[in-house]
Amino acid sequence: MAVRSDKFQRIEIVRRKDHSADLWSIRARAEERLGFKPGQYATLGVESEGKLIQRAYSIVSSPAEEELEFFFELVPQGELTPLLHELREGDTIWMRRQSRGLFTLDLASGHANHFLLCTVTGVAPYVSMARTFALGGEVPRGLRLVVIQAASRSWEFAYREELDELSQKFAWFRYIPSVSRPWEDSDWQGEVGRVEDIARKHFDALGLEPATTTAYLCGHPEMIEKCKGVFKRRGFSKEFVREEIYWVPAKPSRDEVTA
Repeated sequence: MAVRSDKFQRIEIVRRKDHSADLWSIRARAEERLGFKPGQYATLGVESEGKLIQRAYSIVSSPAEEELEFFFELVPQGELTPLLHELREGDTIWMRRQSRGLFTLDLASGHANHFLLCTVTGVAPYVSMARTFALGGEVPRGLRLVVIQAASRSWEFAYREELDELSQKFAWFRYIPSVSRPWEDSDWQGEVGRVEDIARKHFDALGLEPATTTAYLCGHPEMIEKCKGVFKRRGFSKEFVREEIYWVPAKPSRDEVTA
């Protein structure tokens, strides 16, 4: 198939890092610089059997960086991630020339606190936001970013070291990882529980009141729905609860509904 060059450009993988058997990240160099805001996504594609398989992925890197970074989770039965998982340094893939997405930091709200909740790969846009400030972006007075990330096991926290360092270096940033299956990760000494459980715990401890806080939810759709319920009960307006759902759950079959 012919991929339209006015809509897509090739990007070359210059570095690949495998974090676990099914989690990896890449750094890539584009033919032309991609303009984007922290929190937005790019659409990546791989040619297979005469068609272009494409999907949107949140950008991990900051606009201040020369290279683009993406974080992937292998979906064995998926159309695209098995193809992406086979790629190595020096390989190229297609990327749309324009970024998209409204899941950006809402600095116009007047809120000082930004409560950023996610599951495994949902941390990607938050890394971009934090890096942008860390690399010299103007930090609004009183700004505070609090990232809570949950994973089944600690080795799924691909950006834990980086985010821990930012927490130690900058007063405006806090990172709280939590493991939901500690019985599979006996060495873990940190928080334990799902995102919604840890969110409840830290609301009061961190002084995150609805009048001064915007909440962000990224990743697993089930987590997003549960956390939306938590925020609603805490008195958050829908206007100040942002969400980025990474996939839409399949609807149950008629047999499943009536069983």
